[in-house]
Amino acid sequence: MTIPRSAIRVVNLGRIPYGRALQVQQHYIRQHLDSLTCPPDQRPNTLLLCEHRPVYTIGIRQAPYPTEEEERLKGLGADFFRTRRGGLITFHGPGQLVCYPILNLGCFKKSVLWYVCELERTVINLCSRFGIKASTSPDTGVWVGDNKICAIGIHCGRYITSHGLALNCNTDLTWFEHVVPCGIVEGFSSRQHGQPPPHTAALALRISAEQHAGQPLCQIQ
Repeated sequence: MTIPRSAIRVVNLGRIPYGRALQVQQHYIRQHLDSLTCPPDQRPNTLLLCEHRPVYTIGIRQAPYPTEEEERLKGLGADFFRTRRGGLITFHGPGQLVCYPILNLGCFKKSVLWYVCELERTVINLCSRFGIKASTSPDTGVWVGDNKICAIGIHCGRYITSHGLALNCNTDLTWFEHVVPCGIVEGFSSRQHGQPPPHTAALALRISAEQHAGQPLCQIQ
């Protein structure tokens, strides 16, 4: 199958609150919905890159997280958000590269499984650029040995993607000790001595994504 090429814009949001990032995602989703009848090369496919201040987020499986648990985590000094992405609870914070691809899969391949696998392959390629041997497992995400270095949780409606991935670069992992992240009892990794800071990883991620897309990505600051 030949996958049509479609330009992908890269927008670096810097360090922003999680709630603001949700608003930005919705802005690009609305642009997609308004352009469904446009040719693929006119769709607003966008890759949002950012960091967040400390925040815990949960996905559509919210039953294990009652209000009391939410208040406990807020008491640690973190924000807390309930979202529509897949997956369980996780943490975002400084030292972590967060990527939100807002894409119309109709421009590439209408397969959520294919899309998630492409995200994993792109991150594995990124890690290899810094001498880190990463791999997949039966669970979604990217791993270094038995430790998870990148969590993936997406939402896809009408083949328009949102949410995305979080790559631990030099993240303070003590935040993960207060929850069972992604349903993993133990084994999150932050490559503080081998992984670059998020802004460097962001540049390398762009290069890795270009290789998978087979074309340059347009950078927008």
